[in-house]
Parts: sequence; structure tokens; C-alpha cells
Amino acid sequence: MDVCPFIPVKGVSEEECVVVANSFGARLAEELDVPVFLYGAASTKDYRKTMPQIRDGEYEGMKEKLKMEEWAPDFGSREWVPRWGATATGVRKYLIAYNINMVATKEQAHRIALNLREQGRGPDQPGRLRCCQAIGWYLQEQNIAQISINLTDFDVTPIHIAYEEAKKDAEKLNLAVTGSEIVGLVPLAAILRAAEHYIKKEKLFIVEEVQKVHLAINRLGLSTLSPFKPKERIIEYSLEGCAGKLAGSSVEQFIRSVAARTPAPGGGSVAATVAALGAALGAMVGQLTYGKRQWESLDSTMRKVIPPLHEAAISLIPAIDADTAAFNKYTDAMKLPQNTDEEREIQRTAMAAAIEETIQVPLSVLKILNTSTWDALIQLAAVGNINCKSDLQVGARCLEAGAWGAYYNVKINLSNISDESVRDNYLKEADDLLEQAKQSCSKVLDAVNKREN
Repeated sequence: MDVCPFIPVKGVSEEECVVVANSFGARLAEELDVPVFLYGAASTKDYRKTMPQIRDGEYEGMKEKLKMEEWAPDFGSREWVPRWGATATGVRKYLIAYNINMVATKEQAHRIALNLREQGRGPDQPGRLRCCQAIGWYLQEQNIAQISINLTDFDVTPIHIAYEEAKKDAEKLNLAVTGSEIVGLVPLAAILRAAEHYIKKEKLFIVEEVQKVHLAINRLGLSTLSPFKPKERIIEYSLEGCAGKLAGSSVEQFIRSVAARTPAPGGGSVAATVAALGAALGAMVGQLTYGKRQWESLDSTMRKVIPPLHEAAISLIPAIDADTAAFNKYTDAMKLPQNTDEEREIQRTAMAAAIEETIQVPLSVLKILNTSTWDALIQLAAVGNINCKSDLQVGARCLEAGAWGAYYNVKINLSNISDESVRDNYLKEADDLLEQAKQSCSKVLDAVNKREN
């Protein structure tokens, strides 16, 4: 095996992947007695951080390479294993394999590829796009040319930038770009980033994720050669249980799990759920106002107030599971052995981290409510579809109840912090956020009541 990368996709950090890569590398070396190198974010040596650096000399050169002190493997011995060679493991960002379709010759496609790729035509003629590898080739079965691209960091060079830059060069050569294709899976973030680009460029108003995905597929021409099926091609959609055990359950299942004789899920998860529903109701009222002829004059206002409410509703969903997970971490930490000084230190560290998480999760709910929901809901209450007044009232009360629930959970978990100054700072922050929520709820209800009269 040449390389085994670990890639953070969802619900895991780069740092956690580094731990996994180290664990895997150590086990591989121990069980198979082969040399293993760390690369990418897991490497601590700049001169062997990339795969090209480690691969330099290829298989044939690895025997002599291992004799050098600076090339001692991170795991395993420096003994040459002819049947294996060496393996690299580490952490990198998701690599997107991406082809741009053109009615052109192979040479014309490659000419554009040289303009785009980071290495360009050489050190004196670099290309325009960083973290981009590209060549031009001809797809005989389709009778078209393609620019074949590897985007090694789509945060630096997103898909839509590569596509639009290729179109610019093609236009100068009077060539037609007819679409593109993604090879394998693609992170949802890459597709949504492309959608946001075209939404901004074309002054569109789209908040639903499924519609954004549809727009990106259309604008990038991802279904030109074969249908791009989001549920099969977007990595998050292809993973089962992606939404979290609680958030992904049915309403009935969630209610039954709360009603069960277990301490979790409890008030924190319920508070996050109620808060998410409050924000969702606000977004719904906005949607039922926007685009209707009788409220056409409010379209610009709705374009401002709907997105924060919609985003808050979605961003609160993970807190439903996060609150229960934090509680479980706390109870697990309490059960850790404390027979030796080392075990007591491990237990103390785990307890401190768990306690901090039990506070941060409900505190984050309070923060999301105050930064994303109340201002928008107050504006909506003053002018939104009055036929939805009860939805506005229920939404406001749900947001307020969610704020109270989050506040109570912050407060009860603060009792586990011994440092009085830290405890007081957290409590003051929670008090301030709750007070804002109470005042904002009153403003929403007052605005609705004035319109009723």
C-alpha cells in the first residue's frame, strides 16, 4: 500500500485525524514490520511533508533512502522490505477529481490546463490557480476534449473558480466549454460554495439546500455526460446516519427517548429542538410572505430576514445530539479509574473537558438565537404575512423557551466548575443572553398584537 490518507469530512477535526493516522501507522508497522512515514498535517518534518517528497526516488530508491538518518521512518524499522517498500499515512484535505468538457482538440485543452495548473509550464511560467493540478486529454468515446483537474484544496481553489477560469481561456480561443464532471465523491461544502457563487453573481434568492445543490449542478453542467445524483455523489448524503442519532430519528422516536427512564436526552436536547423549531417557524412565515403578489413590495425585506432564520434552524440541529453527547462524556469521565496518580490525572483532564462541553453546547444555543433569529423575527412580525400570526407567536415562544432551556442547562452545569471567577463570567454571559431573548420575545409579540388591533 502506497498511501493511506485520513480526511476529515464531517463531525471530526483535522487534529483527531492526526491521532488516527498515528495510531494506524504504529499498528501497521508493528503488525507487518514495514516502514511507515507520516505526511500532510500528521508530519512534523517539512522536508518530507508531501507525497512527492516521500515518493522521490520511487520504490527503487527507497532502499538507499532508508539508510539516511533523516529518512528514518516514523514507525517501523529502517530495514528494507522488498515485497512491500514503504507506506505513507497522514491527513490531508479532500481531493476533488474534476473534469471540464470542451469541444476542442487535446492540444487546446492541454494549453488551457497549463495556464490554470499551479506548476504552469515551469518555475518561470506558473499557472493561475493554486492547489490545482491539470492536464488536457481527449475522450474518444465522447468525441470531446477534457481538462482533467485535481483540486488538492478546494478552500483555496473551489470547483466553480476552476470552471469559470477555464471558460475565460476557452472564450479567448473561440472554444466551447460544454459542462463538467466530478469523478467519485465530492464534499457538500464544495457544491454549496459553487451555488453561493452563482446566487451572488446572478442576484438570486435561494435558501433551501436542495435547491442550491440543483443550481450548482445546472450551472457547472455536472450532468452533461451522465446524471449527477446528489444522494450518490455528495459524500455527506451518501453516508448513513449523517444527521445524528437523535436529530435523525422520527419525532415519535425522539419523544419516546425523552420520556424514557434515562437522564439523556434531556432538557438540553429538548431546548435545542424547541429553539430550532422556533427559528424554522420564522423562516416559514418569511417564505409564505416572499413571492406573493399582495406582498411583492416586501420581497427585498424577506430576502434579508429569511436566510438568518433558516440558517439558525439548520445550525441548531447538531446541538440536539451534541447536548446528549456532552452529558454522556461527563458520565463516562466520572467512571474512569482513579487508582494511580496517572489515572487520576487522566480522569481529571477528561472531566474538565466534558464539563466545559456541557456548558459550551447550551451556551452556543443562546448565542445562535441572539445573533441570528430575534432581529429577523422582530422585522417579520411587523410586516410579514398576517395570516401566519399564530405561527409567529408560537415561533417566538419556542425561541424564548429554547433560550430558557439552554440557560437552565448552562446554570446547572456551572456547579461543576470550582473556579468562582470562571463560573461568574459564564453566568453573566448567560444572564445577558437570556435577558436579550426575553426582551426580544416581547417585541415580537407586541408587534403581532399591534397588527391584530
